[in-house]
Amino acid sequence: MTDAMPMDGYKVIGTIKSIKGHCPVGHKVGDKFELSISTSAGLCGWLYHDIFPWVWQLQSGGQPLGPNKEKLEKSILVPCVDLDNQVIIELTRTK
Repeated sequence: MTDAMPMDGYKVIGTIKSIKGHCPVGHKVGDKFELSISTSAGLCGWLYHDIFPWVWQLQSGGQPLGPNKEKLEKSILVPCVDLDNQVIIELTRTK
């Protein structure tokens, strides 16, 4: 087994912003996770799968685009795939 990849670049914080229904994993509004391309920090695997490209982009300094191709400065909202119990997470980039 190898060591985890170093966390170069920006720090990415995921904050649960809303939950429609009941999160079966137990996430609550306000939960925070320090995410990176090498760790999900305890976040649900399904949600981490959905946000991974955004985490990679934010961590590496890329410029995320919103739904209308507008540039997002430091954060983005991403929903999970469970439409009945949908969790919305905000990903924020910090130095």
